[in-house]
Amino acid sequence: MQTSIIPTFNNKCSVSEAHGSTYCTLQWRRNQLLVMSSGIVKQPYMPLLDTYESLRECLEHSSVRLVRIDPKLGEEKVRLWADAATSASKPIYLRISAGQKQPKPNSYLLWWLKRLSEWMIASVVLLIVSPLMLLLALLMKIDAKAPLFERSWYVGERGRLFQSITYRTVSVNPKIDSKALESKETIKEKMTLLGRWMAKYGLNNLPQLFNVLRGEMGLFGSRCWTLEDAVKLTPEAQKQLNNLPGIMSSWEVEAEESNILHLDSQIS
Repeated sequence: MQTSIIPTFNNKCSVSEAHGSTYCTLQWRRNQLLVMSSGIVKQPYMPLLDTYESLRECLEHSSVRLVRIDPKLGEEKVRLWADAATSASKPIYLRISAGQKQPKPNSYLLWWLKRLSEWMIASVVLLIVSPLMLLLALLMKIDAKAPLFERSWYVGERGRLFQSITYRTVSVNPKIDSKALESKETIKEKMTLLGRWMAKYGLNNLPQLFNVLRGEMGLFGSRCWTLEDAVKLTPEAQKQLNNLPGIMSSWEVEAEESNILHLDSQIS
């Protein structure tokens, strides 16, 4: 059953009847909140959709168990909903068209055995490299005195959004616009000496082993799509968002991008 979410939110959130929705339409389906781009369905203007705090509070006090959001809304809006939903302990997924959804596995036993084996391997590897990770954390504190970790939004199995954990490699300067750091050239310029060395050998990605333990990534798998890239995919290409991403594939993509940046700096 699919109905408007407005009555459900009315108890906790103020709704103005004077305006139409600014950028999206909310619908309720089997305890799932569907966040879709504005279409034929009209709804009252909801100011709570525009700010993180009000959206988080509303999700936290609602009966919503899961959020599915249309990637057509764009990276900025999807990121806002992802931050609020995660803070409210509500899982959030990109809404993938029915034709691109992943078929059910033929054998759940083999699927669980694969996940269990990867979890065990990740645990052993994490135990082995933990002294190195502690040393890197200590060196980072001495070098930059900045937060140790960076969290970036990625798309996992069946379109679920999760935050990938990596060591911070760039300096933190409050005078610099955070959006400017999204430029690859700007990131290269702001990387610390220790960050450059870690990125060269992929050591900044070691904390992603925690993502494996949490079931958000596997050791081996398909490409791990960033939120920025995932929202730009065509409906036909969205089937790539169904599989469990692998950290090895993620490291290979980052290595290729690092080589491109290195070549660009040599040419310039």
